[in-house]
Amino acid sequence: MPDAARLPLPGRVRALLDDLDAASGEAIGAAAALLLDAVQAGGIVHVAGAGHSLVMVCETFYRAGGLAAVRPIWAPDVLPLDDAVRSTRAERRTGVGRAVVKEAAPAPPDVAVVFSTSGRNPYPVEIAAECAARDVPVVAVTSARAADGAAARAATTLADHAAIVVDTRVPPGDVLHPPEAPRTAAVSTILAAYAWSRILADLDDLAAARGADPPRWTSANVPGGDERNTALIERYRHRVPELTGGE
Repeated sequence: MPDAARLPLPGRVRALLDDLDAASGEAIGAAAALLLDAVQAGGIVHVAGAGHSLVMVCETFYRAGGLAAVRPIWAPDVLPLDDAVRSTRAERRTGVGRAVVKEAAPAPPDVAVVFSTSGRNPYPVEIAAECAARDVPVVAVTSARAADGAAARAATTLADHAAIVVDTRVPPGDVLHPPEAPRTAAVSTILAAYAWSRILADLDDLAAARGADPPRWTSANVPGGDERNTALIERYRHRVPELTGGE
């Protein structure tokens, strides 16, 4: 079998997906059970990330096939689309993550999912630490390899505050190409999105085994989708104000 590091880019991405399966399959199953338990108990899944990890917050929220009981928690300053430099500074600034959690006020039986490839900046670390301090268990979707290769900007890491760690196996620096000196083709979004899809699939299997039917969004582009989604919006709008802009 060829060395994965010498494979063309598609082969290296597939090798990392296999690596994720091997390293985090058990954690993915545990995360699915934790999320299903929380939703069945009437809880909300609070989801956070900063910078490009906000892609994963979008992936989890109001997404076809996704859980309806999901609330995105984030600070506008960590969004890179209108001021990229500001977003980097914000996720490195102490106090921002704690303020986000204070405003969202998660409480049992809620859970939190925090996405951060390195898990080294104060923002995701504070969110996880504050949630854990409120007895809200945290699922960290992060990379041990990336954390080991990143600058430590907080006294602890995201993984230190998590009940469950899903290791995405993202390499230090994120990029994969060219193999001899990687400088482009970041892979963290691919791996994190795959991990989240696996969590949803395991959750679905577990729900079926329990005879449960967790609330899920339907694509608005299929017949009946709008009607089903309208019922879910009415059900969750008071706990997830981002569904209607707080109206």
